[in-house]
Amino acid sequence: MKKLLNTLYITSPDSYLSLDGENVVILDKDQEVGRIPLHNLEAIVSFGYRGVSPALMGGCANRNISLCFLTPQGKFLARVTGSVRGNVVLRKKQYQVSADAALSLGIARNCILGKVYNSRWVLERAVRDHSMQVDTEKVRQASLFLQKSLKNIEESTETAQLRGFEGEAASIYFGVFNQLILQQKKDFVFSGRNKRPPLDNVNALLSFVYTLLTNMVASALETVGLDPYVGFMHTDRPGRASLALDLIEELRPVLADRFVLTLINKKMVTGKDFTHKEDGAVLLNDNARKDLLVEWQNKKKEVITHPYLGEKVEWGMIPFVQSMLLARYLRGDLDEYPPFFWK
Repeated sequence: MKKLLNTLYITSPDSYLSLDGENVVILDKDQEVGRIPLHNLEAIVSFGYRGVSPALMGGCANRNISLCFLTPQGKFLARVTGSVRGNVVLRKKQYQVSADAALSLGIARNCILGKVYNSRWVLERAVRDHSMQVDTEKVRQASLFLQKSLKNIEESTETAQLRGFEGEAASIYFGVFNQLILQQKKDFVFSGRNKRPPLDNVNALLSFVYTLLTNMVASALETVGLDPYVGFMHTDRPGRASLALDLIEELRPVLADRFVLTLINKKMVTGKDFTHKEDGAVLLNDNARKDLLVEWQNKKKEVITHPYLGEKVEWGMIPFVQSMLLARYLRGDLDEYPPFFWK
């Protein structure tokens, strides 16, 4: 159980929620483990299948408290609301901002600032922790380029220009990514990012984990009432969660890329865990995928201090925090969207 920014998160899959007067009561195996006044809440997010009482559903609907249900793995299931009030206003604002090039650029720019900043610190950590195993000069030069890119990104005046700076920074970052692979170098050689399909073991891992992260962010956006399919940098396309793709940018290096490196360097995956297709595509086999999902769940439970809030949260909660911060910016509660800066 965790309360962040007036949202109650129920992370135990065995919890059941009920209403007692003006309080939401959290029960775990029929034992009360907590209660919170409803007037302190804007939303409740439950990661589990046991559900809530009809009385609490009605109480939340009457008070315009969003009630969201996700699987224990974080996949969005449903959101229960009463008469349409808050979400429609938020989504209308989202659509207005998406149609405004200048306002969209402001959000997109902050997302890419977070991505490049975090990419740089992934490289800096590698130099600090593994200076004897990496080409420190090569990695430091890449880090310096990313540092200089931050100023260009901050001063970009149109989305096409921003995409150019982002693409250039990503090319430099991935140009030294192979340096960060410290073990199993024969089976895990990275010579550049490729996808649809991935053509080597490292890209197969990156693509799979990026998909997991995108689903997490899409679920998080749903819980705060935003439309995952209407973005500010990625263009709208049927079936594409453009806003989720915008928001994962700042989390790719620190959550997805570092997780993939851990899998390889700690030998949690090996070359035998992949299937090579006739068309050159490389895919994780079923058993390896199941093992990876277990490790991904463990990673999401690790606790860090959120750089903007200053509160301790699990990695798995970061997409929800960033989605709430974006919603607050769109509502006018914040002057700008604060990206996730990791160090």
